[in-house]
Amino acid sequence: MPWIFLTLAIVCEVSATTALKFSEGFTRLVPSAIVLVGYGAAFYLLSLALVRGMSLGVAYGVWAALGIALLAVIGAVFLGESMTWIQIVGIALVIAGVMALEMGAEH
Repeated sequence: MPWIFLTLAIVCEVSATTALKFSEGFTRLVPSAIVLVGYGAAFYLLSLALVRGMSLGVAYGVWAALGIALLAVIGAVFLGESMTWIQIVGIALVIAGVMALEMGAEH
């Protein structure tokens, strides 16, 4: 069950961060509202994952790694941002590090 909350938290955080790009410095109402609601929901859902027994290090590591990876892909695929091979390898290394963190955690 904590993984469901963490997954939803990551989706909310990625949505909010994507909307942040479109908020134009919080001058556009709808993207700005998505940012505020998305970040609020993300932190609330993260807290639910932690309350249900997920360790902080694993939760934050997975949150950070998947958030970075998803935002990099969204930027490259939908927003026309560039991504070099070095960046792709870096993202893979971050994900591998989080997997190592999870595999080493006590269950």
